[in-house]
Amino acid sequence: MKFLSAVARHAAVSCCVALCITATRAQTVSPPPPAAVPEPGASLGAPAPVSASAQRLYERTRAQLVQVRTLLKGQASQSSVGSGFLVTGEGHLLTNYHVVSQAALEPARYRLVYTTADGREGPLQLLAFDAVHDVALVKAGDAGLQGRAPLSFRPSARSLSKGERIYSLGNPLDVGFAVLEGNYNGLVERSFYPNIFFGGALNPGMSGGPALDESGQVIGVNVATRRDGQQVSFLVPAEFGRALLEQGRTAPPIVESVYDRLSEQLMAHQHQLTQRFLKQAWRTPPHPRYTVPVPEESFVRCWGSTTQAETKGLEFERSDCQMDTHIFVSDWLQTGGLTVRHEAYDGRKLGALRFSAQYSASFRNESFPDRPTRDRTAASCREGFVDRAGLPLRTVLCLSAYKKLRGLYDLSVLVATLDDDTVGVQGRFDARGVDFENAMKLARHYIEGYAWKK
Repeated sequence: MKFLSAVARHAAVSCCVALCITATRAQTVSPPPPAAVPEPGASLGAPAPVSASAQRLYERTRAQLVQVRTLLKGQASQSSVGSGFLVTGEGHLLTNYHVVSQAALEPARYRLVYTTADGREGPLQLLAFDAVHDVALVKAGDAGLQGRAPLSFRPSARSLSKGERIYSLGNPLDVGFAVLEGNYNGLVERSFYPNIFFGGALNPGMSGGPALDESGQVIGVNVATRRDGQQVSFLVPAEFGRALLEQGRTAPPIVESVYDRLSEQLMAHQHQLTQRFLKQAWRTPPHPRYTVPVPEESFVRCWGSTTQAETKGLEFERSDCQMDTHIFVSDWLQTGGLTVRHEAYDGRKLGALRFSAQYSASFRNESFPDRPTRDRTAASCREGFVDRAGLPLRTVLCLSAYKKLRGLYDLSVLVATLDDDTVGVQGRFDARGVDFENAMKLARHYIEGYAWKK
């Protein structure tokens, strides 16, 4: 759901990320855009009414809200902004991991500060984080928040019903604290980790703020929104914030870069993901010649496309499957997801020579990282041929290592059938952030998904 835009550097992005999901991350500071000028005669429109419940909740909870700012050390310029909320009377606050990620990854360059709704400012210390669920526990480094009554969590035994009114609070676009109304719509379907579907409009800068029920108890933490939709936003369930508070309440401040801790969390995630994925049987599309590996849609979504009817050239059918869940590591790196796709080609209208040229060109068009980046090495690839009970396959397997996340790799597997002059199937499987052993298991599982149709 894997994040939004505003006045500081990045829009907050979340752990659950599909291509079209964006989190409420702080953004680059830039001059505000010019005010929109209404068309002559156009209605300005009335502002959305704020209910008495929302007004009451905001007045009750504004003392527990903070803006979380990441500042460059040595100057007061802010690099990103998000939100947070008080969860103990000792100054502990919850926010998103992605809100504090810059300071967590580069503590020598960045520092964290809080600003309350009444203008009090002070330093923040990072105590613990859960990057997989995108929550972080920080604590005021001064006595500025002590004595304030914290927000309480809604008991997990008291479930919400679809359609119940809920309220999201935070500091959108760095323009001031606000409350937004919306609806609880249950958990997101086909998500690897539970996330709440919030029928409301989160904005950049609100990441890490609380979502409250009618009684003012915390039911979730603002985390992401869909850029391709309206009123489609997401919350981290409160249970993960509550667990992090219990785990890190007495922890000492984290003063070193968190890459080692991140590696441990991502390692645990990839073990869980690999186990669940390997337990699933492949579905197979109705191809007349082959069985082709297509994953169950328990935590992926698959979309199909095809050439237009009456196409005179190469015909194909395509399937793309991917997870919504990707884990935010930094502005440049999200990991922890799987994608599977294939294209079934029919070139009988072309003839063998033209089909061979286009089929080979399609295989060559697949790309792998040929140069190192700031986060990964260049891909190391090995090409070969596999016989699947008489079905000849051409395969390419590539691994790219993470430079700072020890023991983790990106895996890509490319497969093409080679048994026929005018028809064939090509497929690709990608796994982000897996260890070597699981990479080999996943590659084998994928290649074994190809076979003759029985």
